[in-house]
Amino acid sequence: MLQKLIRILTVTSIAAIPAVALAANPMVGGAPMYPEKNIVENAVNSKDHTTLVAAVKAAGLVDTLSGKGPFTVFAPTNEAFAKLPKGTVETLVKPENKDKLTKILTCHVVAADVMSSALATMIKDDGGTHDIKTVGGCILKAKAKGGKITITDEKGGVAKVTIADVKQSNGVIHVIDHVLLPK
Repeated sequence: MLQKLIRILTVTSIAAIPAVALAANPMVGGAPMYPEKNIVENAVNSKDHTTLVAAVKAAGLVDTLSGKGPFTVFAPTNEAFAKLPKGTVETLVKPENKDKLTKILTCHVVAADVMSSALATMIKDDGGTHDIKTVGGCILKAKAKGGKITITDEKGGVAKVTIADVKQSNGVIHVIDHVLLPK
């Protein structure tokens, strides 16, 4: 009887492990984000990031963001792209605008794995504002207020991190509510 109980408890405990592992990573766009998948593999499943995924494809950045990394991606939602002036996204994804689109997208990417707790510490250590250099050469300004992190782009636009610390096999995604623009 005791051996049967131990066997049942062991099977139950083992079955619960994947659920616990999944619970540690937030859902994004109605889809689970698997830490063993890369940034692109997870992003394609988020219904909130279809515009971002289309833009990444148009810019030819799929292989880069599927690569080893580590990367931190500030990932604007479809709603964030919708805040841009009408026709902007449609214009940017045209082949003749690939360089401009690439510049905008790479201003959302940092060549490091930066979790929100580390970023909050950097902000505090730097007196309230921390400069973030992106792979696109942009300098973003990170601030923290009331436990929330904001990112200010080079044009003064402010994005709020709405979902932080979405762990990926090649880095981390922080979902944001505004498209970050270069000068």
